Amino acid sequence: MDHLKIIKTPEEHEAALARLMELMDADAQEGSREADELEVLAMLIDQYEQREFPIDRPDPVEAIRFRMDQQGLKNKDLIPYIGSASKVSEVLNGSRRLSLNMIRRLNAGLGIPADILIQERVQETAREKDIDWQAFPLSEMKKRGYFEGFEGSLRELKEYAAEWVTRLLTGVRGGFDLEPAMLRTTSHLRTNDKVSDHYALWAWQARVLQRAAEQQLPTTYQSGTVNLEWMRNLARLSWSEKGPELAREYLEKSGIHLVIEPHLPKTYLDGAACVDANGSPVIALTLRYKWLDNFWFTLMHELAHVALHLDGSEAWFIDNLEAETEDDQEQQADALAQNALLPEGIHYHAISEAVAVRRLANELNIAPTIIAGRIRHDTGNHKMFGSAFREKVSLEVDC
Repeated sequence: MDHLKIIKTPEEHEAALARLMELMDADAQEGSREADELEVLAMLIDQYEQREFPIDRPDPVEAIRFRMDQQGLKNKDLIPYIGSASKVSEVLNGSRRLSLNMIRRLNAGLGIPADILIQERVQETAREKDIDWQAFPLSEMKKRGYFEGFEGSLRELKEYAAEWVTRLLTGVRGGFDLEPAMLRTTSHLRTNDKVSDHYALWAWQARVLQRAAEQQLPTTYQSGTVNLEWMRNLARLSWSEKGPELAREYLEKSGIHLVIEPHLPKTYLDGAACVDANGSPVIALTLRYKWLDNFWFTLMHELAHVALHLDGSEAWFIDNLEAETEDDQEQQADALAQNALLPEGIHYHAISEAVAVRRLANELNIAPTIIAGRIRHDTGNHKMFGSAFREKVSLEVDC
């Protein structure tokens, strides 16, 4: 048996077959050297043939037709498994792919192995997951273009939800790690008593990573870049009418993504901070409230997470900033954001005149709307200053 080795060429395969026939003709006794050689040689030949001559998987439609012939089934008998007479016809003539839902029903009802019916790797991936695909906000996701290349109806999307959502999740690193069941270990969620749709949140997180991957940053992020001085320099850009656009450019030049992605229903989000596949920070803003002071505080709060908590971490910080919190990390981020925007030691609640707001804004070289927003927050009087200092963000949603 010393000459036995892995078969690599057609010539070695032919020689191994010849030797196999010799051993079989010799009718070797069990336990003999020849019998052991026969067993090992057969394994080596089988290994080579599986590698070089793989058997093609049966065509799913042919498998269905074969089972129909076996059981004497007509096209109409497939309606419970495929959905309608027209869908049955389209599947059997090859113009419609089987959905994962159809595959499961055909497997359970007709006993056709799912492995034979599965046509795409995305279906295999989806089949391995215990996920309620219909729980995703499919209608809103479709409306906002989450499913690139999908042109069908909402009903069609619901039929193929497993496939299309799986494409979204596998298109970004760690997409399935954002599953609601994993939320406690992978994310820090700041929320209040409002109902939070975790499937909608999951979809939004994947969309943020997808948008970040589409952006080309001019430089690589260096750990420790974001600090109080860096944030105060950013805050001074608020003085310009183009402050939000300048902020985007400021972040990008430091290797930080800024993604504007509206929140999905029942998520009540203002922003989030995470890292992309390359370890670059991603700041995501929903612009739930489009006032400039909300924009600047939310931006600074998420950047504070980068400075204090995110460097070197793959966690998510997801924030509803209306929610009161006793979480140490959230309180730290609030404090750093406020300090970056406005210096400590000024009694903002004592300022009640618009002229005083403008004077202080000139002294600090920041937008007066930030000061007015701080005063409204501190005093709880959101009608203070009337319509003055009520500027809206002009930053466009990412497309």
